[in-house]
Amino acid sequence: MGAQIPPQVFDRHIVRRHRERAARHFADHDFLFREAGERLAERLDDLNRVFPRVLDLGARTGFLAPLLAKRPGTQTIVQCDMSARMMRAARARACTETPGVHSAVCVADEEFLPFAPGSFDLVVSCLSLHWTNDLPGALLQIRHALKPDGLFLCAMLGGDTLSELRRALLEAEVAETGGAGPRVSPFADLRDAGALLQRAGFALPVADADTLTVSYENALDLMRDLRGMGEANAIAERRKDFTRRSTLLRAAAIYEDMFAEEGRMPATFQILNLTAWAPHESQQKPLRPGSAANRLADAVGKDG
Repeated sequence: MGAQIPPQVFDRHIVRRHRERAARHFADHDFLFREAGERLAERLDDLNRVFPRVLDLGARTGFLAPLLAKRPGTQTIVQCDMSARMMRAARARACTETPGVHSAVCVADEEFLPFAPGSFDLVVSCLSLHWTNDLPGALLQIRHALKPDGLFLCAMLGGDTLSELRRALLEAEVAETGGAGPRVSPFADLRDAGALLQRAGFALPVADADTLTVSYENALDLMRDLRGMGEANAIAERRKDFTRRSTLLRAAAIYEDMFAEEGRMPATFQILNLTAWAPHESQQKPLRPGSAANRLADAVGKDG
């Protein structure tokens, strides 16, 4: 029996096309990526470790590399993205913003990594892996690319992201066309993300979530921002025809009617933060069942 092919939730060719289109003006729309990237970098500050060889996976235009380059002990940063245009921008940025650190770029799909086992001390991914069809497979490849006791640090969009837009578009499309296709990507939830780390063979997995709320003058500005980020709809089963202008305008009106706060439209972005380590014999391990030295009854003062 052959290996099971994961469901094709996303059209990866469209994901690439969206990033290629967004590359030129990405800096005008990258606020969410910069915020998530800065929070990832802050997590590294809590670790008394050096990571000489670093992979920035889903690097876009290289916004994260300058933060990684500032860390003591960083020697090499490889930036990887599926968009060649994004990588050209990242290469140009690295020439001026990562002095003293060897920098390289690689155009590759997150689902098919070209790196040898044990290539990196640290793999960082900022708001990229939520577009993968085979997230368990991608995580497994990342673990293999890490050296033993190497660190994986990831931010990805979670299930509560764009809940307001999802509802407004659904109601608008039903009203305008009598039916609705998927308009906003499905995202993993926090529990699933932690379980997937364990399934991929990582040690000491930790998953938590932040919620960022961004306000807009109207919902159409939010949609333009998503397009500028390269985060527009790439669901494989999406409707292939152009969205009617009347549908977009109705969605904007529904959004305002349902969610407006003091004349502004809030947009929710849930960011899942994942931390895990490639296994190594020096790491702490959970006790085997039945190996506890003391009884629970003794600890709580109860008679057995």
